[in-house]
Amino acid sequence: MLVLLPPSEGKAASGRGAPLKPEALSLPGLAEGRAAVLDELVELCQADEEKAREVLGLSVGLRGEVGKNAELRTAGTRPAGELYTGVLYDALGLASLDAGARRIAASSLLVFSGLWGAVRIGDRIPHYRCSMGVKLPGLGALGAYWRTPMETVLPEAAGDGLVLDLRSAAYASAWKPKGEVAARTASVRVLQSQIVDGVEKRSVVSHFNKATKGRLVRDLLSAGARPKNPAELVDALRDLGYVVEAEAPARAGRPWSLDVVVTEIH
Repeated sequence: MLVLLPPSEGKAASGRGAPLKPEALSLPGLAEGRAAVLDELVELCQADEEKAREVLGLSVGLRGEVGKNAELRTAGTRPAGELYTGVLYDALGLASLDAGARRIAASSLLVFSGLWGAVRIGDRIPHYRCSMGVKLPGLGALGAYWRTPMETVLPEAAGDGLVLDLRSAAYASAWKPKGEVAARTASVRVLQSQIVDGVEKRSVVSHFNKATKGRLVRDLLSAGARPKNPAELVDALRDLGYVVEAEAPARAGRPWSLDVVVTEIH
């Protein structure tokens, strides 16, 4: 099982560990792309703070992030699973998983990133600010930039198992499973169900979406679940108490669509 996650804007401070070692990151097929994005991002942030802030879409209050980007090569690092914070990662709670679940997480969780393309949760990276929606002057829109290297690297990472896609739209633009890989991919949407004047209404709510996705992954890891395809995933989630509505693709070579329906987050 390969689980595709978005990153979070919220990040812990850079660690006290050794500086970035690009050659040590997982998915070496992305190394050339990472080097190009890192070079341009660092150069941009070292040369012109205001221009960098504009390109990165940062408010005045976040201008300090530009300086952190300028020092990416020398800043301390920490595992990606510790760096990313926010609702999804709080609900996932990697640090409190038992040893078996952490081993599964290390091999199955993949976090997408505008700067790194994608990393595993054990990869050591510094605090950075560069979303997939950024358009760098020399490389263009990062979502489009990453598509070419991802076309080769991600199918290899997926192997022959289930792909559970929990990414937001911006990060999903960097790689869209095709063909045989798509047929064993499940894309999950979280819907909040409310009864209003006796009628059920469903909506996508950011907090419910992120928290439920984090909790869902945690529950699968804790249970040691290893679904091999979308149908088995539906069964596994229902066994864990989730309300799941599944829609098989109308045509071959398309991903499954799964709606997880929630009323509240505990």
